[in-house]
Amino acid sequence: MRFVYGTRNWNTFERGEENCCLMTNGLGGFSSLSQIGSCSRNDQAVLMACVQPPNHRFLMIHRLEEVLCLEGKKLFLSSQDLAQPGKREEGYRYQVSFSFEDYPQWTYQVKGVRVRRTLVLMQGKNTVGLRYEICNRRERPIRLEMTPHLQFVRKGERLSAGQRFAVSAGFEGGSWKGKICSNGLTLYFRTDGLWERTPERFCETLRYAADERDGKMELGRSFADQRICFEAEAGQTAVYETVWGMEEELPDMEKILDSVRLFRKSWIERAGYEGEPQRALVLAASQFISLRASTQKATLLAGFPFFEDWGRDTMIALTGCCLSTRQYALAEEILETFMAYCKKGLLPNLFPEGGKEPVYNTADASLLFILAVYEYHRRTGDLAFLERAWPVMEEIVSCYKNGTDYAIRMEEDGLLTAGQGYDQVTWMDVRIGDILPTPRHGKAVELNAYWYNALRIMDLFQKLLQKGTEEYEKTADLVFHSFEKTFWNEALGCLRDVIPLLEETDAGKNTTAQDQIRCNQIWVVSLPFSLLSPEKEKRVAETVFQKLYTPFGLRTLDPADKAFHPVYSGAQLDRDLAYHQGTVWVFPLGGYFLAYLKCHGYSREAKDVVREQLSWLETALWEGCIGQLPEIYDGERPCFSKGCFAQAWSVGEILRVYEALEEKE
Repeated sequence: MRFVYGTRNWNTFERGEENCCLMTNGLGGFSSLSQIGSCSRNDQAVLMACVQPPNHRFLMIHRLEEVLCLEGKKLFLSSQDLAQPGKREEGYRYQVSFSFEDYPQWTYQVKGVRVRRTLVLMQGKNTVGLRYEICNRRERPIRLEMTPHLQFVRKGERLSAGQRFAVSAGFEGGSWKGKICSNGLTLYFRTDGLWERTPERFCETLRYAADERDGKMELGRSFADQRICFEAEAGQTAVYETVWGMEEELPDMEKILDSVRLFRKSWIERAGYEGEPQRALVLAASQFISLRASTQKATLLAGFPFFEDWGRDTMIALTGCCLSTRQYALAEEILETFMAYCKKGLLPNLFPEGGKEPVYNTADASLLFILAVYEYHRRTGDLAFLERAWPVMEEIVSCYKNGTDYAIRMEEDGLLTAGQGYDQVTWMDVRIGDILPTPRHGKAVELNAYWYNALRIMDLFQKLLQKGTEEYEKTADLVFHSFEKTFWNEALGCLRDVIPLLEETDAGKNTTAQDQIRCNQIWVVSLPFSLLSPEKEKRVAETVFQKLYTPFGLRTLDPADKAFHPVYSGAQLDRDLAYHQGTVWVFPLGGYFLAYLKCHGYSREAKDVVREQLSWLETALWEGCIGQLPEIYDGERPCFSKGCFAQAWSVGEILRVYEALEEKE
């Protein structure tokens, strides 16, 4: 799918920063700039390298400063907001086009000169290529000066004014070759332009509008001490290329371009979808796959530019991102990555930066793992993998039944309870000091749906593997008989979100949670093994639609609730208080569509309804991060994407819906 934008999309600088592009390299590294080529966030970059996949990231080249020299005049083609009044670079005024298909291209038209910039991140390498096509229809030569702005700092940190850079270069074989060293890192480069040293400068303070809105690092700086110049004679079209990378041997531009084209083509062909939105989402899914150095296997990153490989996010996203795209070998690798870290029946919620131990504060990731194995086996029939995964799944169920960390345990009625104190073990996991905006200690509705489905799956698997036990079936039956009488709220026609711990209810901490209408109940309906009658499943789906549905996702709380927050913005505290209190999330929309189809027997009429509503969501691919789906939107009026601009489980869950529509044809 080719995304093309024109001048009306950047009639002001602010509008020009509304959309951005994303390229990833399969190592955790990425490249991301706005549609006018600026950095509106501290962690956007021409090259964000990952030296130890997937989360040991360093911002190498932050942005490009570009100046077009015409008969003694210097005009900025680059765009960047700067903190100093009157210092903003406003090259967007000359920009006539931005397009993104396999990689981004920016086109500028200035007084008879056309400049097209192509930027591409190599697949499987921390290498980025830059190409300029300069068409000079003037009667005199022109010159383009490009200055790379450097940082060489860990992602999320700020360049120090005392940081030192060393650069060396020489002319060899028709091109300039060299290297830049700082902070223990080395970046190599090659260019067929004219490389020049310039006086050292720690550049003007950069202003990050997107970070400022989110209460993050709103100011930054970069370093420059060199530039590369490109000339075009009168009436000439000249093409120049520059490559930077973390390895001394650098490929040429065509090899970089081919690596991306072939990778993306392989995903499209394997997935087999014909529709353009489906294909766009397949390519979006491919961007979240990364190598994990610790296991030398694939993993799945939760989102860009903020997140890493989180257990819960990975298990939710994997079915859509890998199985709905027929990347079965990748799915197997990712499952094995997390199997290797199972501890006390828990899968890691987070692999943090560096070599620290994983964090296990999640009650749902392990159960979602069993569901993911089920979906993998349903498509592949791979009994050999099932045998390898069986001991891990046995450990999960045993630990959950008998009790494990974070107060996770099965009670006498067969239902799961989890969390205590300041634990946050479901996906609504925000904690601000001693404030828990959405305390869900006790019996959470979706957690028990996962638990029931995991037990039914284990019963199915033990029969396939001839293990010969009735334990899972008996426990599942107990859960089934307890679930409805515990969670069903006849007055509201839907399910209670959580049954709080008795001591917390007595303390008055969470007395209203049972009557809040939240989106978590939709997964009770969408999962393969049903806990409710068809009539009650339909009532749940209708209540969710009436109270929580929007074209871009489901609200996390009924707007009529006094705790509802209509807008997600401001300082960290304000955003965290709104995060799960009405904010619209994209990924639960997949569960809603699957539930709706199930409730209506996958009829033609039901599929037509879903297809129409999906067409409304497809417009989101053109806004925010181009070709991606974001994390969240405002709860009251979801218009512009917020939070993480590319979110794996958002993409994966919508791909599952497209797959279901085709599978049921």
